[in-house]
Amino acid sequence: MIKKGVYKWHAVYVKSRAEKRALEDLRYKGIEVYLPLRIQKKKWSDRIKVVEEPLLKGYLFVRVSQAEYADVLRTSGVVAYVTFGGVAAEIPEKQLEDLRLFLDKVNASVCVTSEAVTKGQKVKVVGGVLQGVEGEIAEVRGKKRIVLRFESLGCVVFADVAIDLIEKVEPIEP
Repeated sequence: MIKKGVYKWHAVYVKSRAEKRALEDLRYKGIEVYLPLRIQKKKWSDRIKVVEEPLLKGYLFVRVSQAEYADVLRTSGVVAYVTFGGVAAEIPEKQLEDLRLFLDKVNASVCVTSEAVTKGQKVKVVGGVLQGVEGEIAEVRGKKRIVLRFESLGCVVFADVAIDLIEKVEPIEP
């Protein structure tokens, strides 16, 4: 089957605790799909187990053209596309790449230094394990934090980053 058209990333809502099943069903249909997972330790009364859980519960990301758009909705567990103004929200590929990079490196140690920076400043990481990630400084309280803000989902991912590993990103004039 040859797929044609412009492919864009979208977020979809899935039923509670159905993320992994919907992921497999979408893959079976040949649809490119991404489920960000985090590793967590769960404690039961008799044991501790390491499990993979969705980072964003209730969401999957799909890369589809208009041809596969409806196929996603006909997948078991998928409820709807995340929409704004009745239109499926497009997720920039760079944000998903940054999220993947963050999840790959989240357990790595990152040093922190102190220098005056301001909340809301747009920055790009130029070195270290999060190199290439862009975000916004959310807090300045002894630690500098770069924020990957996924505005279309309304969620934020934080990471501590050394000030000497970031550079300011100037907003593009409209």
